[in-house]
Amino acid sequence: MAKGIKVVTIGGGSSYTPELIEGFIHRYHELPIRELWLVDIEEGKEKLEIVGALAKRMVERAGVPIDIQLTINRREALEGADFVTTQFRVGSLEARAKDERIPLNYNVIGQETNGPGGLFKGLRTIPVILEICKDIEELCPDAWLINFTNPAGMVTEAVLRYSNIKRVVGLCNVPIGMKMGIAKAIDVDASRVHIDFAGLNHMVFGLNVYLDGVNILDKVIDEMTNPKNEMTMKNISGLAWEPEFIRGLGVIPCGYHRYYYKTSEMLADELESAQTLGTRAEVVKKLEAELFELYKNPDLDYKPPQLEKRGGAYYSDAACSLIHSIYNDKQDIQTVNTRNNGAIASIPNDSAIEANCIITKNGPKPIVVGDLPVAVRGLVQQIKSFERVAAEAAVTGDYQTALLAMTINPLVPSDKVAKQLLDEMLEAHKVHLPQFWITP
Repeated sequence: MAKGIKVVTIGGGSSYTPELIEGFIHRYHELPIRELWLVDIEEGKEKLEIVGALAKRMVERAGVPIDIQLTINRREALEGADFVTTQFRVGSLEARAKDERIPLNYNVIGQETNGPGGLFKGLRTIPVILEICKDIEELCPDAWLINFTNPAGMVTEAVLRYSNIKRVVGLCNVPIGMKMGIAKAIDVDASRVHIDFAGLNHMVFGLNVYLDGVNILDKVIDEMTNPKNEMTMKNISGLAWEPEFIRGLGVIPCGYHRYYYKTSEMLADELESAQTLGTRAEVVKKLEAELFELYKNPDLDYKPPQLEKRGGAYYSDAACSLIHSIYNDKQDIQTVNTRNNGAIASIPNDSAIEANCIITKNGPKPIVVGDLPVAVRGLVQQIKSFERVAAEAAVTGDYQTALLAMTINPLVPSDKVAKQLLDEMLEAHKVHLPQFWITP
């Protein structure tokens, strides 16, 4: 790599960007970023300019010589990049609101990365990420693609399967959020906690938990049964687990597992919230409007604490730590989405998994887990089947494949409901799903 690093962030007008800037500033002494290009599309130009101006003020305040460039020309930005991060949302929050509200009309969970909503976010996102991959292949073939765009597991699966990009890592803040939640529950510094993570994105389990090298899994499971310790994400209701169930499971579920193990309660909670507060997308829209008003303040030159309400806590830690470790060949352990390569016995070797990996200059090396516990193995395999079929549907635009993906998702009750949902959501998202509407 040339002296100084060039990073390109696609979706640079996101409200999350100040998290990323903060992370790069804190690591500048070991991660000397020369240029940071923030890229967005025409519709996001105003937000890009607001966030970009804040980013420049943050860098100036910190006194680090990072040259921040703003553009809506992706190809201009990508030329010669060392790292490309992706954090975009095709169709913006309006599309997310449809993903959340339409399923509720059928008494089905409406959520942006799980069930029908997750399918449609994938169908919209995968063609775009594959176009970005083509540009990377041409303009910066040695760059690392660090994807934070949801559904991160399905997107990583699609890039591994349908692009020529070899240097791709999917990233999520759920594992680091779980680690922080556990550290808080047992009242210790998070640096003393280590968790053996394995599974899929938003379907990851903590198989063991260590405090100063001593396995304390049983103690943590006991803490999880305490209703005071919600251990969930900002965007997921912290409904209490049945203590006997968690003890029987014998591993630590993530917040998203509530959609699968507490489906009826989560649905009831969503239906009530949609009628009172609005869907999560509608809540986030208000939060984002407030954030961008804050960002406009010419005196603001730091990441405002209100950003943590957005649900992206620890994003900068996850993304910046990963780039930092690849660049410096740190060989530390981080939880990322990468090709399985035999790490989890019950998942195909060529599929994407989310697991602890040793992070090297040549990318993540997954730590071998062997088989997942039999109690969780089937659900993980079912979600992997869903991701595989959904990715194929996104690439081919084939209606039957999309219907199959919808139906095999465990949150969808029948093929009939799946077809009704598919038809309505295809129509609602027509503008962002041209692959399904092109007649041969």
